[in-house]
Amino acid sequence: MAFDYDLFVIGGGSGGVRAGRVAAELGVRVAVAEEYRMGGTCVIRGCVPKKLMVFASGYATAAKDARDYGWDVRLGEFDWPKFRAMLHAELDRLEGIYRTNLAKAGAEIFDQRARICGPNSVELADGRSFSARYILVATGGAPYVPEFPGHELAWTSNDVFLMDTLPERVLIVGGGYIACEFACIFNGLGAETSQYYRGAQVLRGFDDEARGHVAELIRGQGIDLHVGTDVERMEQREAGIWVKATDGREGVFDAVVYATGRKPNTTGLGLEEAGVTLGRWGQIEVDEFSQTSAPSIYAVGDVTDRINLTPVAIREGAAFVETVFNDNPTRPDHELVASAVFTQPEYASIGLTEEQARDERPVEIYSAAFRPMQNSFIGKPERVLFKLIVCTNSRKILGCHIISPGAAEMIQMVAVAIKMGATKEDFDRTVAVHPTMAEEIVLMKTPVRTA
Repeated sequence: MAFDYDLFVIGGGSGGVRAGRVAAELGVRVAVAEEYRMGGTCVIRGCVPKKLMVFASGYATAAKDARDYGWDVRLGEFDWPKFRAMLHAELDRLEGIYRTNLAKAGAEIFDQRARICGPNSVELADGRSFSARYILVATGGAPYVPEFPGHELAWTSNDVFLMDTLPERVLIVGGGYIACEFACIFNGLGAETSQYYRGAQVLRGFDDEARGHVAELIRGQGIDLHVGTDVERMEQREAGIWVKATDGREGVFDAVVYATGRKPNTTGLGLEEAGVTLGRWGQIEVDEFSQTSAPSIYAVGDVTDRINLTPVAIREGAAFVETVFNDNPTRPDHELVASAVFTQPEYASIGLTEEQARDERPVEIYSAAFRPMQNSFIGKPERVLFKLIVCTNSRKILGCHIISPGAAEMIQMVAVAIKMGATKEDFDRTVAVHPTMAEEIVLMKTPVRTA
């Protein structure tokens, strides 16, 4: 049977674009369909604009620190319209790069929604249908807002990048990394910021000691954080959005941003009709080579709900091309993937948490929390945290957790060593770079506890 395309990619995010571009460069006939903007969540309404907002929100604190260090610094109001114009110009530039690279490789782009009509058939929103030898689903995830009275008043992270004005009073609902990041961003930009989370502590799934440290830092910055608290109802009133919480507290806000998780973007794609098995949360079930239960259909990225990080999606997309079009079966490596939470300061980690490690084997815990030189000089109370989890028997480092300015930059370097199987003694033999915060990672000689 002759197909219109060798590969039809649904979703123009990082994973889908990488797979489509690399396949096209091999001479594969490729089409990519994207219903919103090329670049996907990370480039258009995720990692990139968020990180730029993190940068912007850090300058108020930097100005205060500069004054404390002796500089005559006067900071005016933050100009959101100016920043937003620059932000969207940058997103336009990045989207253009994605489009150019796809087109240069020879892929055809369809700027509309596509759905699967069968194991080898795709239909576009305009009614056109195409056949494809293989279909790759890379539609990512979408923000989730639970239903409750007034839920339609809530923003999601998607809306934050499009807001016309900066709210003076904002409530962030959620306790994951996106919620904590946006709480720090809005607070840094000068908004009166509150955060509600229904769980006992923010950053569920991360290391418990690090979670507590981040929560302490969030409160120390002036964010009104309440755990064990959820929104019961919301109403639009003259003064703003009135919020009633489950613990009885009431408040009025200019904006309520929900960051209560994301769900795989699989609704209405025709997957089940094509024989693709979906999981409990709508995620596409795949094997170790990203193949679904329908042999001609594959999936990569957040839509599979494996490790929802952009670099992982990119690796999965590249592995898919190697497997299907290069006759080189390649499993994407999901072991020891480092990640960062861009709170202020950042929390970066790789490997196991203390709780995970001690359930599996005997471990030693090395941990140090202290005021770095830059803070102690001006009496700033903010403390950093460095933590290593070490296997007692093999001496291998099973996990590393860092909370400090530049933690994400540090963990990238640490990740190389841990991925190579570094032991605690390897770290101990490494000469410290002084004076730095990072030197603590090779100076912790005595475990604070064993388990």
